[in-house]
Amino acid sequence: MTVEAFLEQNRREVDAALSRWLDESLSDVPARLGEAMRYAVLGGGKRLRPAIALAAAEAVGLRDTAPALRYGCALELVHGYSLVHDDLPAMDDDDLRRGRPTVHKAFDEATAILAGDALLTLAFGWIAGTAQIGGALAAALCAELAAGAGAAATGMVGGQQLDIEATGRTLPAAEVERIHRGKTSGLTAAAAAGGALCAGAAPDAVARLRRYGEALGLAFQAADDYLDVVADPEKRGKRQGGDEAEDKATLVRALGLAGAKARAEEHAQAACDAVAALPHPERLRDLALYAARRTR
Repeated sequence: MTVEAFLEQNRREVDAALSRWLDESLSDVPARLGEAMRYAVLGGGKRLRPAIALAAAEAVGLRDTAPALRYGCALELVHGYSLVHDDLPAMDDDDLRRGRPTVHKAFDEATAILAGDALLTLAFGWIAGTAQIGGALAAALCAELAAGAGAAATGMVGGQQLDIEATGRTLPAAEVERIHRGKTSGLTAAAAAGGALCAGAAPDAVARLRRYGEALGLAFQAADDYLDVVADPEKRGKRQGGDEAEDKATLVRALGLAGAKARAEEHAQAACDAVAALPHPERLRDLALYAARRTR
């Protein structure tokens, strides 16, 4: 199966599970808030993080996919919340996401903030409050997700703060990638390591997959910096040149277009190297190369 076919199959499965579980979870949520949460999560997307979690679990011999699917969907809730908040006027001030109005434009700013808050909270409920994931595993997955999404410099929120502080500055590539290690690699590392935990992997394999996820995240963000300049905004579903408009510190600013593209390839290779010794690394290699070479 090609990586594109795998991602499409994964996307359909994840979308169906997200819709089903959101229906169950939002039955007693105020109507407008529930609509905004569904709008944020079910508006498309690559579903790359669940794909990473499943591929990581498969690479170490997963037999039951239910825990990895549940965890992957929880990752999508966290990713969705982060995009809702990123798009707000106080952050990136974007009007378009995945080809549609952003949540604060489709609803209002206050509802968008609350929808993001609710999605983050719900993600941990989906891990800890389900029969698909046992108690010890649920605790480990919650800790992994909290670290990947958290306020440390290697977590998503910490990386976002560093990104804000770097606005208007031209930083060397190493400093730009310190930002990327948090704001993007935090969740991709949590996806890969969490997938390994779902498969009952040994600590060494979990550590290898965490390194893989970090390198894949760096490859993805390097490609994102490049695509922000060159990609067709209609195909990408967001405005072109947003980083420049927001005066962001990017790899394109640090290294140029060719340098950013080359750095994406370097990180993809590092990701492949991290998992070369695992029993079934093929899907992981495909995903790493896809992250670096995608066109939208």
